[in-house]
Amino acid sequence: MDKPTADKAQFFALSDHALLALEGRDAIAFAQAQCMSDLATLADGQWQWSGWLSPKGRVQALFALLRVGPETLWLLLPDGDAAALKAALERFVFRSKVKLRVPEDAAVCGSFAAPAEASGATTSTDAKGRVELDFGDGRQPRTLRICSGCTAPTDADALARWRAYDLAHGLPRPGSATLEAFTPQQLSLDRLQAYSVRKGCYPGQEIVARTHFLGQAKRGLALFGCDDVPASGTQVMEGERAIGTVVAGAAAAGESGSHPALALAVLPLERADDAPALRIEEAALTPVPLLDGLAR
Repeated sequence: MDKPTADKAQFFALSDHALLALEGRDAIAFAQAQCMSDLATLADGQWQWSGWLSPKGRVQALFALLRVGPETLWLLLPDGDAAALKAALERFVFRSKVKLRVPEDAAVCGSFAAPAEASGATTSTDAKGRVELDFGDGRQPRTLRICSGCTAPTDADALARWRAYDLAHGLPRPGSATLEAFTPQQLSLDRLQAYSVRKGCYPGQEIVARTHFLGQAKRGLALFGCDDVPASGTQVMEGERAIGTVVAGAAAAGESGSHPALALAVLPLERADDAPALRIEEAALTPVPLLDGLAR
């Protein structure tokens, strides 16, 4: 069977995604000094997961980082506020030759079909200037497209399915809520290869490296099936004791078997075998294995 082309795929608007461009002679160096991933081996036309931390090592923003060219990077934020991140990063530009810009004409859309050419961390750009990223896991395909003047329709069901896919693979999607309560380790962002413990300094690097090398990570992500979509920030209870926090919830869209909803939560990595069952308020939680395949 022939691989379906991007033009034949049914695209829909990813209206909850935002784009921030870094442009200029020092764009790569500036991002290397600010982002938690290592750009040293990232070639033109490749992307990786990354983020921006506070000095205390808390996640301020999580994004896909795409090197468009030798002087251009795109930061693609699920649920993110590109204008707010632009304003926050601009405080650290100083004399660097880099301009931060929110492209007004850029649109992001998605499809549950394989990309025409993009694969893994390597993107593709077609004759119309549309940039595609492989957002699949090697088993279930997805294509993310960035283009100017995209007219992909709104599809609430497809958008919910996209979000559920992200949560099922351990990509935190808190919506308008903040991630800043958590470190990269607590969000298990090593599963996405989203941060480096060995590259040079960046905000929060000392905390991240110390936690890694001293083996002090005691909490991480866990996925559960549940009856209703929980709000970000909801407490996860073990008996009468709160032991964790819901990072994101979503309608399951077939990603958790028979359960109608998913909950992605930060919990202790170790629990006693005879510990009480976990719940949110009075609703029971059923553990669901996190899927792999989104690391780049």
